[in-house]
Amino acid sequence: MSGAWQRNGYEAVIGLEIHVQLNTASKMFCACPNRYGDEPNTNVCMVCLAHPGALPVANAEAVRQSARVGLALGCRIPAASEFSRKQYFYPDSPKAYQISQYDQPLCAEGSFHVPGEGAFSVRITRAHLEEDAAKMIHAGGDAGRIQGSAGSVVDFNRAGTPLLEIVTEPDLRSPEDARRFLTLLRATVVAIGASDCDMEKGSLRADANVSIRPLGSEEYGTKTELKNMNSFRFLERGIEAELERQLGLVRAGEAVRQETLHFDPATGGLTSLRSKEEAHDYRYFPEPDLLPVAQDPDDLAALAGQLPELPVARFARLTGAGLPEATALLLATEVELAAYYDDLAGRVGDAKVAANWVMGELQAHLNAAGIVADATPVTPERLAGLVALVVAGTINQTSAKEVFQALVEDPAATAAGVVGGRGLAQVGDADELGAIVDRVLADHPDEVAAFRGGREQVVGFLVGQCMKASGGRADAKALQALLRERLTA
Repeated sequence: MSGAWQRNGYEAVIGLEIHVQLNTASKMFCACPNRYGDEPNTNVCMVCLAHPGALPVANAEAVRQSARVGLALGCRIPAASEFSRKQYFYPDSPKAYQISQYDQPLCAEGSFHVPGEGAFSVRITRAHLEEDAAKMIHAGGDAGRIQGSAGSVVDFNRAGTPLLEIVTEPDLRSPEDARRFLTLLRATVVAIGASDCDMEKGSLRADANVSIRPLGSEEYGTKTELKNMNSFRFLERGIEAELERQLGLVRAGEAVRQETLHFDPATGGLTSLRSKEEAHDYRYFPEPDLLPVAQDPDDLAALAGQLPELPVARFARLTGAGLPEATALLLATEVELAAYYDDLAGRVGDAKVAANWVMGELQAHLNAAGIVADATPVTPERLAGLVALVVAGTINQTSAKEVFQALVEDPAATAAGVVGGRGLAQVGDADELGAIVDRVLADHPDEVAAFRGGREQVVGFLVGQCMKASGGRADAKALQALLRERLTA
């Protein structure tokens, strides 16, 4: 792994539970729209509000998307799975139970590989399909939390949304690896189009089960659960804080209690939400109103064949093309940026040159504008025109930056048009360069004398003066060669 968390003879043991809202047109067991941001309690019906006698009907598209995710994560897809009733009473569950899956999930055991430096694999316990709960809104409290709130209201628009819960084995050994794993898993789900995995909207939520144990021990320690962390960075920080807390307790001779915790990213502190000293008895039993789900092997084979290139495979392809691992990993996990890069590389015909432009000028522009790659006015076709001019030696890198900015500001401009209109073509003519060099040498006799006296470093200064005299358009390599020729004559 990239570096296991180990302190004072103890190591970290971490497992994740990831909840992914699936991108379907309707909810899991009714025809209500599966849509974010609508007015509260407008996308509801007798089924998702649990009116007596209203019967659920399973969403076939949600089953299909779940199977695709399972295949992408290396899970075994059983020939049959079934829905169960999970009994619990809470205001966000109108039925007083949740339709979920228990011992016969849609996606069974699997293994997911995280490549790159310190590569590792994480076993998937299962991925089961269920319905999401409604959204509780706590008014008058601290940042919407129930503690100290004056009251709570419920928006049932989210109730019944198709939710795929992905459960891992406790195979992660550091907060960093937990973040890396979740980043790649999210990119995989987004790549196949099963969800947008937007953590701000709640379409991806992650819980972490955290414990420590003595190095070399096979026994697990008492675990705690960090709930609903809404960014990868907060996940990493929250796990780190909980590991340090548990280590402090153990070293002080105190016991770690099994409980559910909240991590506050503003303060870095942890607060207890509820004790979990005893396992909940959810009294699962098969859902009597839904038939088991049968999977046809031919259909599964077709789904597997239709999967796009997954991030792990893309990483292998890009490193095979000579890209550095860090660059390949970023392109593997950023779907829009990867599509842009592939388009540009195909037009330029050079993987490394394309990567340099994408990771350099383009990435800086995207970050400054706060947009994704498919929203920039500098399309791969327009950038390819600029790269071609640089490769041909028509313009140098200094002028190329100016041209790129012009492409950003004017969506109708072309690289060739900007170069011609602004007179940015590189000065490479020997006579013209010679005149510039002779003028600069004549203006700086002390530096010429210093060079001839053994101070080689003054060449950099003289090159800069020549570039300035050319308006930044000189061919740097030809300029330096000519300058040295004159100085050593």
